[in-house]
Amino acid sequence: MRISSLFFLLIFLLGGCGVSRVPRGTPPPWGEVVSREVNALGIQNWIIVAESSFPVVSRRGVRTLVVDAEIPQVVDYVVNELEKSETVKPSFSMARELPFVKNDRAPGIDEFRDLLRASLHGHEVREMEHRSLSLLAHSDSASYAVLVLKTKSALPYSNVFIELDSGYWDRESEDHLRRDMTSAQLRSKSNEKNN
Repeated sequence: MRISSLFFLLIFLLGGCGVSRVPRGTPPPWGEVVSREVNALGIQNWIIVAESSFPVVSRRGVRTLVVDAEIPQVVDYVVNELEKSETVKPSFSMARELPFVKNDRAPGIDEFRDLLRASLHGHEVREMEHRSLSLLAHSDSASYAVLVLKTKSALPYSNVFIELDSGYWDRESEDHLRRDMTSAQLRSKSNEKNN
């Protein structure tokens, strides 16, 4: 009985031998650079966590970093960074085509979708045609920064587009402010007219 207990303890202790494990809480080798880039961004900026064939765009305002990791790992890391921020709030978009890609045509896509879902931490995701998302992000690069994190993932329609919005002032608050300002302006004009 004692020998079998020692045997299982030894198996348990040696179970991780030969596998290089990064201690929990230790950032990946690319983490510091990605954190610095992500934390420098503000509202109306974009982050695209892209698959390996995503084009490098030479337009001003688009910065591309090659990251030695898969999309779900990078998305998880970026989401963790953004969840710490009080200044920006992410809005996630993905290709409408992704749910229709079959595993027999793109091996690994089923597991990828499961991992990606977990890496998004329950955030709502908007779906758009992939081409529309790419055009939208790149058209915004004329005025705002776009950070492309190009990963080693090689699966179709797997890019994750993240648009940054204000973390302390949402669109609904902005709409209320604009309506209040318009109402005040109309009241002021009406008062001037009546006097």
